[in-house]
Amino acid sequence: MSKEIAVVGAVIVVDDLILCTRRGTGPLAGKWEFPGGKIDPGETPQDALVREVREELGCVVGVGDEVTTTRYAYDFATIALTTFYCTLTEGRPKLTEHTAARWLTPAGLVELDWAPADIPAVRLISQT
Repeated sequence: MSKEIAVVGAVIVVDDLILCTRRGTGPLAGKWEFPGGKIDPGETPQDALVREVREELGCVVGVGDEVTTTRYAYDFATIALTTFYCTLTEGRPKLTEHTAARWLTPAGLVELDWAPADIPAVRLISQT
């Protein structure tokens, strides 16, 4: 049984468009994801998300409602991904770890090649 890693993803919405980012390195390089990362010990998921977005994108988000939590067993670990709707509260996203970003409508999300753990959230959001 592989270890489980708790991570969070930000569904950042601006003017009815959602930020999608493409991973630059690691086992999922080239796959699209909602930006975010691991929850550190003692952090709430919301605090982790604010920290991760600041580190990865250099901006600040307000964390809103949860979209969903999904688990996906990769070769390297089982990922428990909780996604939240977010709003930008300070700055604009700047790519530091990702190779690309796109702002898409909810229906347009299905055009991208998503990391498997993100797909359930993509399906939920694209149906709204």
